[in-house]
Amino acid sequence: MSNGRFAGQKLDKLYAEHRELFGNRPEPVFPLLTKILDANDWLSVQVHPDDAYGLAHEGELGKTECWYIIAADEGAEIVYGHQAQNKEELRQKIENGNWEELLTKVPVKAGDFFYVPSGTMHAIGSGILILETQQSSDTTYRVYDFDRRDNAGNLRELHLEKSIDVLTIGKPANSRPVTVQADSLTSTLLVSNDFFVVYKWEIEGETHFKKEADYYLVSVIEGIGEIWIDERCYELEKGQHFILPSDVQTWSISGDLQLIVSHP
Repeated sequence: MSNGRFAGQKLDKLYAEHRELFGNRPEPVFPLLTKILDANDWLSVQVHPDDAYGLAHEGELGKTECWYIIAADEGAEIVYGHQAQNKEELRQKIENGNWEELLTKVPVKAGDFFYVPSGTMHAIGSGILILETQQSSDTTYRVYDFDRRDNAGNLRELHLEKSIDVLTIGKPANSRPVTVQADSLTSTLLVSNDFFVVYKWEIEGETHFKKEADYYLVSVIEGIGEIWIDERCYELEKGQHFILPSDVQTWSISGDLQLIVSHP
């Protein structure tokens, strides 16, 4: 934490010792993470297992995630799904290295959003800056790494059998964002599932909020403004990330800014 009475503490320690700040949630580790990923080259093609497979094979939960595209170079692409019609075809194309036939590449631009549930083949392409919201898990199976080698000439480890086990068949079903406008706030529900809810808030002016979740993770992706909490004012600007804990019941945000907001 960068300020307040818990300044200097790390989030995992704070969650373990002060669960009341997060609605006394039952999860043993902080259940929701956000990341900023800046891809200067293709990241590896991956898949994550669901909770049942992750617990059985890795001893931790699986991972469902989602991506908000903050910025993207012209012509930038992601891998989002695959072309195989069944597990047999999937195995054959992976083992034969028929990646151009197998991988589904999708062009992206700033403002796009992609829901990436467990079992989805995915990769982030070069020239893309994204905000990722995910279950708190590190379990990742690498399917393909573009045959890159390290300084010693070694290929990176792949996890083909487990990947084939967990990959889903069929085109990924992206979420359908829903937008509601009220006075100075345009609120877009990007996705809602069993693990997290993610919104985009666009604020022009002043908006008052009332707590409706255990806590909120907030990232400022554009603009400047300020947030008022209990008669205290905090400046907001692009690139800031903060948590509104459970004991914050009301707050107001003013300015001209865009936020990505998530909660369990």
